[in-house]
Order: sequence, then C-alpha cells, then structure tokens
Amino acid sequence: MTEGKTHRVTLIPGDGIGPEVTQAVVRILEATGVKFEWERFAAGAEAYEAQGEYIPAALYESIERNRVALKGPVTTPVGGGFKSINVTLRKRFDLYANFRPIRNLPGLETKWPGVDLIVVRENTEGEYLGLEHEVIPGVVEAIKVITEKGSTRIARFAFEYAHKHGRKKIHAIHKANIMKMSDGLFLRCARAVAEEYPGIQYGEHIIDNTCMQLVMHPFQYDMLLLENLYGDIVSDLCAGLVGGLGLVPSANLSAECAIFEAVHGSAPDIAGMDIANPTALLQSAILMLRHLDEMAAADCIEDALEAMYRERKALTRDVGGTAGTSEFADAVLAGMG
Repeated sequence: MTEGKTHRVTLIPGDGIGPEVTQAVVRILEATGVKFEWERFAAGAEAYEAQGEYIPAALYESIERNRVALKGPVTTPVGGGFKSINVTLRKRFDLYANFRPIRNLPGLETKWPGVDLIVVRENTEGEYLGLEHEVIPGVVEAIKVITEKGSTRIARFAFEYAHKHGRKKIHAIHKANIMKMSDGLFLRCARAVAEEYPGIQYGEHIIDNTCMQLVMHPFQYDMLLLENLYGDIVSDLCAGLVGGLGLVPSANLSAECAIFEAVHGSAPDIAGMDIANPTALLQSAILMLRHLDEMAAADCIEDALEAMYRERKALTRDVGGTAGTSEFADAVLAGMG
C-alpha cells in the first residue's frame, strides 16, 4: 500500500444492477486499507431526470481533476435516445486504448480451460465516431475514420505492454482484403511499430477468420490488436470463452486518464434483488489498483477472489451458485483475512 496516500476517484455506480455491484466492490476496496476519497455521480437516464444532463458537467470536471474513475454499467438505449455514456466519455478524455485481459477463473468449468488472452482495442475512431446521416429517405450513410496517428498509438500501446509484461505474440485483426484503404492504413501502422520490437512475434488475421479461430483454437493467440468495432465484437466473443461478460474486466486508458468499468449490461430485470455478480467490476477495480501502484492490495483481492472460485464458495447464480451480491462480497472479504 502507498503509505499515507489518499486516492481521489470518480465513482459512477450506473443504473440497474450498477449500484449493487458498485457498493460491493467499494466495500472490498476499502477493506484493503488503501485510502480512497470517492466522488459519486449519476450518469445516463438517472442523471437526466435529476439534472437535465446525461453526463453532468460536474462529472466531467471530476474526471478531469482525478484522472481515474470506476464505473458500473449504464443502460444505453437501442436505436434512439441518448448516445452511449461509455463512448462519450472515451471520446471526451481521448481514452484511446481499451484493455481487456481474458483469463479463466479457477474452478469455473468452461469449454476452454487455461485461456490467457489480452484484447487491445482502438477506442476513439472507426465507426464509433457516430458520423451518420440520412442521404435520402431510406438511405443512411455511416462514415468510418481511421488515422495514422490513432492506428500507430494503439499499436505502440500493445507492443509496449507486450514488451514490459513478457507477452510473446501480437496479431493485428483486420478486413483489409475489402476495406483496403482504411484497414490497410491500420495494418501499415501496425507493421511499422512491429519492426521496432523484433522480440515479439507479429501476425495478421482477417476478422471473420479470427472469430472462427477463436472458438476452435483460441490458444494460438496471445494478444489481439483491433480497430474499434472489431475490438468491441471480439472482446465479447473472448469473454464468452471464459464464462461471459459478467466475469472479465475492462480499462479505458490514455496517457493522462483512466476509466475502469464493467462492460456487461445493467440487467434492470434483476436490479434491487441482491443477486447480481460483482466479479467483472471487481476485476476492473483490481486493474485500477495496479494502475494506482497499489500492487499488494490488488494481489490480496485477486487471491481471495480466485480462492473463492476455486473452492466454489459463495458464487452467484449466473455461475452455478446460490449466493447473493452481498454474500459474495462478504466471502471475498473473509478470504482477504
């Protein structure tokens, strides 16, 4: 633990099951002895109802000030309504790197035991810029934007991480056989960066083939480097290899700012029932602790969480147990001593 330091963190509990899993995770974080000062904010429909803004100005200011945030799930309307809170925050703070480690939890049976993948997704470009317009009635055009700057910096992020953490192989995932200019630029940038890291094996796979290979032979991959839309899809596919989105963490990173979040849905149908699984947000909070250089606290929680899964103790219903959200948190706390 960083002696005497208090970490001021923006906290966005979210909606649906968000407040429940966030409360559980905050309890566990505070039990490590690390000192936190939480600045809590609503976002999305709840914030709009209370303040007339989907993302209050005070929330933006808090993230700008603290440079680190922990975020629960927020409902995004489909086909209308307000823009994704996740995408809006990523664009506002130029959180260009989405980092998702995908690992099996011990004791949880899946088709593919021993998966250890890292998905690195470009987070600010591509189709997710939201540049859409109706050309004529019944015809909508969406613009995909790929830049040399964006492609180079996400490739460098991936190779730097691999270099520092002993990862051996990176595949750039693309559709340059069809989108020759946009995906072609992404590949040229990835290749240029790869040349600077001769100790790391570099490969390229087409996106559709990659999806097939992941469900048939996932162990051929180590790190995956992807554009925004491909990364969104493939990261969820990879989560399915280890049990689903309710179990895996996510971090949105830039040189100056970091937002750690659960990427699963807000599950309004079970909100308030104390049955939601906090694992995804807790694993994201472990990434946050490592980002804050609180390694001992991160290890403590991770060890307790993995022991609980290994012993199949106090697991929630989605992973075959009977425990509720609070009971899950109590068990992790007990495992931390």
